Amino acid sequence: MLMNEKRCVITGLGLVCAIGDDANECFESALEGKSGIADVKSFDTSACYSHKGAEVLKSNEELVDGRYDRTTALGIKAAGEAIKDAGLDMESDVSSEVGVILGSCIAGAACVEKYYNSKVKGEKGDIEDLKAMPASAISGNVADYYNAGGITANIVNACAAGTLSLALAVDMIRGGKGDIFLAGGCDSFSSLAYAGFHALRALAPSDCSPFNHSDGITLGEGAGVLVVESYEHAVKRGAKIYCDVLSTGVSSDAYHITAPRPDGQGQMSVISRAVKNSGIKFSDIDYVNAHGTGTAKNDESEFLSLNTVFAENNDLSVSSTKSMTGHCLGAAGAVEAVLTVKALKEGKIPPTTGYSDEDLEVLKEKAGHINFVANKPVERDIKYAMSNSFAFGGNNASIVFAKDPNTLNLTCPKQELYVTGIGMVTGEYNDETKNYKANLETEVFKSYGVKSAFLRKLDRLSQIQLLSGLKALEDSGLEVTPENEGAIGICIGTTDGPMTEIANFQKGIIKDGIDKGSAFAFPNTVYNAAGGYLSIATGIKGYNVTIANGFQSGLQSICAASGAIMFGYEDIMLASGTDECTDIDDEIYADLGLTGEGGMKLGEGSVTCVIEKDSSAAARGAKRYAKIAGFSSARDTSGNRLDNSRLSEESLTKAIVNALKKGGIDASDVKCIYGFGNGVSAIDDFEMSVYKKIFGDSIEVKLIKKELGEARAASSSMQFAMLAKDIYEGKVANGLAVSFGTSALYSAVLLTKA
Repeated sequence: MLMNEKRCVITGLGLVCAIGDDANECFESALEGKSGIADVKSFDTSACYSHKGAEVLKSNEELVDGRYDRTTALGIKAAGEAIKDAGLDMESDVSSEVGVILGSCIAGAACVEKYYNSKVKGEKGDIEDLKAMPASAISGNVADYYNAGGITANIVNACAAGTLSLALAVDMIRGGKGDIFLAGGCDSFSSLAYAGFHALRALAPSDCSPFNHSDGITLGEGAGVLVVESYEHAVKRGAKIYCDVLSTGVSSDAYHITAPRPDGQGQMSVISRAVKNSGIKFSDIDYVNAHGTGTAKNDESEFLSLNTVFAENNDLSVSSTKSMTGHCLGAAGAVEAVLTVKALKEGKIPPTTGYSDEDLEVLKEKAGHINFVANKPVERDIKYAMSNSFAFGGNNASIVFAKDPNTLNLTCPKQELYVTGIGMVTGEYNDETKNYKANLETEVFKSYGVKSAFLRKLDRLSQIQLLSGLKALEDSGLEVTPENEGAIGICIGTTDGPMTEIANFQKGIIKDGIDKGSAFAFPNTVYNAAGGYLSIATGIKGYNVTIANGFQSGLQSICAASGAIMFGYEDIMLASGTDECTDIDDEIYADLGLTGEGGMKLGEGSVTCVIEKDSSAAARGAKRYAKIAGFSSARDTSGNRLDNSRLSEESLTKAIVNALKKGGIDASDVKCIYGFGNGVSAIDDFEMSVYKKIFGDSIEVKLIKKELGEARAASSSMQFAMLAKDIYEGKVANGLAVSFGTSALYSAVLLTKA
């Protein structure tokens, strides 16, 4: 699997937030210091100590149409502008090439509120609200709206999600998985997020002013979408080019689920990674659009990290546009990326607003050699600009943009990848509940050195994830040490994430009031909490991403983890698929009509696989279950656009054939497939018919969901892990793990003998 040398460029911008309806209006407002912060209008905040927010004052119908939840509507609006700006004709053949990768923190939180408002009143919830609740629905809906046929993914690393989506799009292009992506983030204003940050006492009582009073954040909403494209593809279609995406960096704090490391180590690490990957020097960076939330702990650690990392840069400008846009959560990194690209292109730096004359004097004392641009914009020639995002779970992401092309050689050496460890947590069938539940006894965690005080902080999803991760490390014989903690990363796939925590938190504030949210429960409502806790418990400080893309998310996490190693970001990755089964999940899937008579039996679990490059495995004498020979994904663009899990023979066939081609294996040599059949006859029959056309009647198809239930993302990871074990035990020489899910995306991974 040789990576292609690909120059990545930005060819289109789309933006909607509290300071404007498009990218140009937003940028001009930012230059003028125009704030979008005002008293909250979406819901009653009279019982709260803060009443401020940065809302988009347009209804869903005004943004796009009434079919979509607000988060998706914002994403569609920004994507439409980016498409038009890039000159893409989505009615032409080019549409089949366009992928969609979007980040979100709270996803369909507005729909969660609507659905449970009905439930609390004893009414039947709207099934359309139910479908829109999980983050896994967003990118598929945006792709379908614009007829985009490339790979889709939803990145759910809280406030770093937008930047991580851009990073993944760049990696996809450089890895030969596509030539053009709509990448960015979207999040809506919600009572859930407001109540949560209110419970943490993290909201500013008045307009936030980062690096200044630092008395809290102001929540915002919006969407930023950028067209990320290979240079060759852009030139071929005659596209205008804003700038290059030079590099990205991703790291973990491994410190705390909500607070940043006081020493700024994680932030310094991610900035250093991005600069190192770019091939330029720290002194070359002209402008940093800072994370700059306005909370005391975040501002203090970011002041420290910027002054330390850029100690030799005597001409660095820094600002935080959150002082005007508010903190748009999962959209923040994308919103700020659009503004950063505009600043780079036009040579104008938007300010951080809210400083009095007295504040400016204080800023001079603590700013050191850095120019923290305050109140008024600055004009300067910007050759290189950086945008930073830091999130709950200790997730950090940085991206570097360049005005002119860079001669950095982006070709990565060919590396063999192996499965060197497997950790499984599975469910057992319960006759009473008619589903599969995992046994999570405290003693099991104690045997791995997990203290009760730490375990009590974790929700069920995070507990399942932690246990499978610890088991995988044990099975691989891998010890996390200060020497290797930065060379190990985490990639987690989930279908529903912490939907139980989200639903229960929302029901609580419906019942008790928005000012009565639980500070203990709120951190567990973010999708990447499970990955954050795993990082904290193990000390892993490398790459960390969480993907929510339907039932095949576990298999997609393995593909993403493999890519992270191929690009040299890490030597070793923990790749997981994790989903839980609770009363909330039972209720949701029953209301969707997917369980019960003739439907699937819901399960839960987590499967973590250690993926390792050859040189690392050899150096520590690791056992090798199997070799990852090839992987591929393909998406359906036909049929009912409102059916996000449609079946497609063409797409399933394409994913399988491409995986075989990449691995150099003929279909006749494949004897075993771990498939995705789950007891629903339409799915099972469809799957078998496609396999027989490709492999013939003699192909052996194993369906693990018959014994373990439909554990969604965990099931697709289990398929991969069971195949690896079969190969290790000599039962088969090679085989495929195949899955599909939301966004009508099919994934196939080819494993061969190590």
